[in-house]
Amino acid sequence: MRECLPPSATERSRRAVRAVLSGTLAALLGAALVVPSSPAVAAAPTCGPAGEDGLVQMPWALRRVDPAAAWPLSRGAGVTVAVIDSGVSAIHPALKGQVLEGRDFNNLPANRGQCDLAGHGTMVAGIIAGKEGTGVPFSGVAPAARILPIRVLPDAKGTNDEALPGQIAAAIDWAVDNGADVINLSLVTLPRPELAQAVERALAKRVVLVAAAGNRQETQEDRPAYPAAYPGVIAVGGVDEQGGHVGTSVSGTFVDVAAPGLNIVGPAPGGSGYRAEPTGGTSFAAAYVSGVAALVRAAYPDLTPEQVGDRLERTADNPPQGRNAEVGYGVVNPYRAVSSLLGTRANPPVGRLAAPAAGADPLSWQRTVAIWAAAVGALLALLLLITRPIMARGRRRGWRPGRRTDEAVTG
Repeated sequence: MRECLPPSATERSRRAVRAVLSGTLAALLGAALVVPSSPAVAAAPTCGPAGEDGLVQMPWALRRVDPAAAWPLSRGAGVTVAVIDSGVSAIHPALKGQVLEGRDFNNLPANRGQCDLAGHGTMVAGIIAGKEGTGVPFSGVAPAARILPIRVLPDAKGTNDEALPGQIAAAIDWAVDNGADVINLSLVTLPRPELAQAVERALAKRVVLVAAAGNRQETQEDRPAYPAAYPGVIAVGGVDEQGGHVGTSVSGTFVDVAAPGLNIVGPAPGGSGYRAEPTGGTSFAAAYVSGVAALVRAAYPDLTPEQVGDRLERTADNPPQGRNAEVGYGVVNPYRAVSSLLGTRANPPVGRLAAPAAGADPLSWQRTVAIWAAAVGALLALLLLITRPIMARGRRRGWRPGRRTDEAVTG
């Protein structure tokens, strides 16, 4: 019988090395089987309030604006709309694939703007660029546009936080630096120099800015809302289902255009349902206008922000007096905004038809013959006019062809 002796120190060392190598190999094989998720393809977070399923009727606001009439001409393709708000869900069926990775300036930086605890920004984004064909009668105004979500609001409550204007200014700058063509600002804050400067920088970079005109409180008089009241920003008021001004929508000479702002329906961030906002607000009216601005920017990419605003105003459904403090130049009209040829004889409209190329005229010989025939005819007519009095005078004197009268011989 073989005696089992305790292993020597050398043997113990060898066993230890083999154990370490075996463990390392197992770890490597396990790592090869478990692939970590890439930040670029990580699942979007699920956060925010859920909505009601079973939307069966198209929202009145969508019927009123009727963006589908403009889709044969423009769907917003190639346009990025930054939504500076409470965040935007990237998992809702109407927004899946539409939402880029953005930024959170509040307290959830890891979510890249794709977490909406309030539900406000997701509704705004859905109105702007929600997809059609998802099985429910809902879509955005510009379904081919993309959303760049930027979170600055923890909730949908109004605030006079002195830090907020600076955050919004930083968000505007970040949106411009990251390719935004249109920036939607469905919020109101304090007017501060850093905010005004950010607006000016965005406009100088040819970025269109659309902002809510603000919602009046019962105990508060109308006063300019910012950033909507800054020069160059398209300020939006709200209208109801009858086309009248929404009572809570702030009025003022700074209001440029209007859009639906009452009884609004849009996607909810927590799932696939939809939320209703009976009281609405100019936040959602601004979203409809941002969608129309995206259609215009896609159709006419060379327009400046001022020209985009001018086109929205001149093609809006104007009030009887042309403009007023409640709805500005009236409710935006997507079809007219995209299709209308605006301009003067000295300043031709953008989108006009090109002048036809010069070519050989296949009827030129017929035109030459007609000119000669007209000339010969005119000459014959002239001869007839000249000879008619001569012939008449000859008849009175008894003149006959081939015979000379005595008077003619002797006279």
